[in-house]
Amino acid sequence: MRCALTIAYNGTHFLGSQSQKESKNTILGALDAAFKKLGIETKIVASGRTDRGVHATGQVCHIDVPPYWSNLEKLRLSVNKIVGPSILIKKIKSVDETFHARYGAKKRVYRYIIKNGSSNPFEESFVTFLEDVDFALLQEKIKLFCGTFDFRFFMKNGSDVKSTTRTIYRAFVYRHKGYIILTFEANGFLRSQIRLMVGALFALNSEQIIEQLECKKRYKIKPAPSNGLYLSKIKY
Repeated sequence: MRCALTIAYNGTHFLGSQSQKESKNTILGALDAAFKKLGIETKIVASGRTDRGVHATGQVCHIDVPPYWSNLEKLRLSVNKIVGPSILIKKIKSVDETFHARYGAKKRVYRYIIKNGSSNPFEESFVTFLEDVDFALLQEKIKLFCGTFDFRFFMKNGSDVKSTTRTIYRAFVYRHKGYIILTFEANGFLRSQIRLMVGALFALNSEQIIEQLECKKRYKIKPAPSNGLYLSKIKY
C-alpha cells in the first residue's frame, strides 16, 4: 500500500533532508531508520531535497507499507514517537500506486522569514534578523523573479541538473505579526536558488537583478542564511 506523508521538521541539527552514505543524520535517514524499526524496509521518497539547516512545514513523501499496517493513524503516531521532536508526520494517507512524491509534484512553495531588528536566542535558528529593511523596495524587487528564466546564475556551483530553466508563478512579500515573509511558488527550484535570490534582493538593485536573471552578468552574492527558509507546500 502506497502512502503519502505530509511532514514538518526543524532542520537545524540535520545535514539536510536527503539520505547520505556518510551520515544518517538527515531527515530521510531518520525516517528510514524509524520505519525499519517498525518492520517497513522500503525507502521513503521525498518531493525534493532541502539543504542543511532548512526547515519544512509541508514536505511531502511517499512510502510503500505492508497491508497489515491498515491503521495509518497508529503508524503515524508510532513513527512520530521514534523521530520526534524535530520531525513530525502531520498527515498520512493511502494513495494510488502511481503516486510519486517527487515526479508528480506540479508546484513547490517556499517561504523565507525575516525579522527586522536584533537577534535573540529564542528565534535565531528559525528566523533571519536584518536591520533597516526597506519593505516597499522589497515588494517592488521581489516581483522581478516572476516568470520563466534560466536561473543558472542563481544556483550553487557543482549542481548536476539537465536544465536550469524554471518558472516562478508567484513571488511576493508580506508582514505577519512582526515578521517579514517572502513567498516563492514555482515548478521547481535549483540548489540554493531561493537563498541566492533572497541574497540578491538585499545586495543588488533592480537593474542588477534583471541583468543576472537575463544571464548578462553574474554578481557576487552571499546566499541568505538557511535558518530562515521553509518548504511550506507541495502542490500536485
